[in-house]
Amino acid sequence: MAEEGHPRPGRTRIVAVANQKGGVGKTSTAVNLAAALAEGGLNVLLIDADSQGNASTALGVEHGEDCASIYDVLVDDLAIKDVVTPTRFSSTLLCVPATIDVAAVEIELIETPQRESRLRYALNDYLAYRETEGMERLDYIIIDCPPSLGIMTINAFVAAAEVLIPMQAEYYALEGLALLTRSIDRIARIHNPELAVSMIVLTMFDGRTTLAREVESEVRDYFPHATLDTKVPRSIRVAEAPSFGAPVVYWDPRSSGAVAYKKMAHEVALRGASMTEGEDA
Repeated sequence: MAEEGHPRPGRTRIVAVANQKGGVGKTSTAVNLAAALAEGGLNVLLIDADSQGNASTALGVEHGEDCASIYDVLVDDLAIKDVVTPTRFSSTLLCVPATIDVAAVEIELIETPQRESRLRYALNDYLAYRETEGMERLDYIIIDCPPSLGIMTINAFVAAAEVLIPMQAEYYALEGLALLTRSIDRIARIHNPELAVSMIVLTMFDGRTTLAREVESEVRDYFPHATLDTKVPRSIRVAEAPSFGAPVVYWDPRSSGAVAYKKMAHEVALRGASMTEGEDA
């Protein structure tokens, strides 16, 4: 058991954080989930797969044009061990940054064989390298996907076993959720039978509105096992934190957003432990 009661999963959990709709708190969720898990003593790698590099910024990781990034891993076969960067927040929180070059991955890989599996191969090599070097096993690999269903997101889905979908409590989000889950099912059938939507988290949530409560009820009806109990409230502190190069769970740990993300991380970790017990049974 790690600090703050976060149980370790029986094996490395690879989670793609995805939503094709922008502005739903996707990167904030990926970054603060990773940070909160690491704060609890777990070994976490965050992969920034979005050319905007917002997750890299939020972790205070350098990601200028001259920096090696996930682009070099996918396009130039650079090993993840040569790209991974420690963060200043925790010795157990690592990051593979993204640069603007990531926007060109779609074009660069257009004629590359098995282009949708390059991230999976790179991660397998990195995990094997860590084991060979006697390094501690990674407990979580969190992949912050771009807000689209292009080749970067497909690579994340092929590499991961789980998808975490952050969504706002509004009706347009319900339509988007249905489309996204269909795309995930299609990729699972073709490329990765292990892949499933394991978690859905409601973000920017305002329980005072009838709309939010109705959307929550509908999501729970359709995805009763995947929908997390934790809801992340709308919080200006969550929005401000990246400008200080820090996740809100470190920058303002007592804010409502930070408290919610810490609670969410614990819920995610508990689900990981129960999944492992189910596999062992």
